Amino acid sequence: MAIKEAVRPRGRSARVQEAVHHAVRELQITKSREELSVPQIANKAGVTPSTIYRRWGNLAELLADVSLERLRPDDEPPQTGSLAGDLQAWGEQYLDEMTSLPGQCMLSDIMASAERERRERCYLYSETIMVCLRERAVKRGEATPSVEDLMDGVIAPMTYRLLYDLDTATPARLSRWIAQTLPSVDSPD
Repeated sequence: MAIKEAVRPRGRSARVQEAVHHAVRELQITKSREELSVPQIANKAGVTPSTIYRRWGNLAELLADVSLERLRPDDEPPQTGSLAGDLQAWGEQYLDEMTSLPGQCMLSDIMASAERERRERCYLYSETIMVCLRERAVKRGEATPSVEDLMDGVIAPMTYRLLYDLDTATPARLSRWIAQTLPSVDSPD
């Protein structure tokens, strides 16, 4: 199962997006978020500020777009031999990334976006991971809950904790969410 989205912008649009995203990532290394500006980013990317405003509208939307791109899964999640193990391995990596300061900034950028589509893409990225893990489990002959149950039982509480109660977004809680979700399986689909 391919984790990356199949369709990406092409041509000039893709080059502009990549240049602007690259400029943002480079500037974020040396500048705080408060120090970033559209003119700085445009200059570093080799585009005009109007290009950024036309495409993203404002700095907050651009930062949300860059953050969303960083959340896009690059690879398939680790394989451990069981659905519970795969969920735990992937979830621990995700928690580690998202409890870091950069991870928290990415989540904040995306949640602050006025574009509902960005938040929906976050959901789709998580759903894609759950589809992948579930398909693996089905191939191994494991009884598996639905993707919807995995989203509700594992992703939803993890996301809630990451956004609203960071100190409780722990591997131990992740284990509990997984254990509570997996016993509900009656038979393989």
